[in-house]
Amino acid sequence: MDVPLWLALIVVGWLGLKLIRPPWWLVAVLLLGGYLLADSLLAPAISPVIK
Repeated sequence: MDVPLWLALIVVGWLGLKLIRPPWWLVAVLLLGGYLLADSLLAPAISPVIK
């Protein structure tokens, strides 16, 4: 069974928000920070560490 990555991320994110219940500001900071970091000059340096 092949599940699209975007669907898996939505389901995992929804379950995490329901079960762990972090503050909304923390979720927003992590999402915005990840988005900005992925589009920055540091992305090539971080990519080998993540893989």
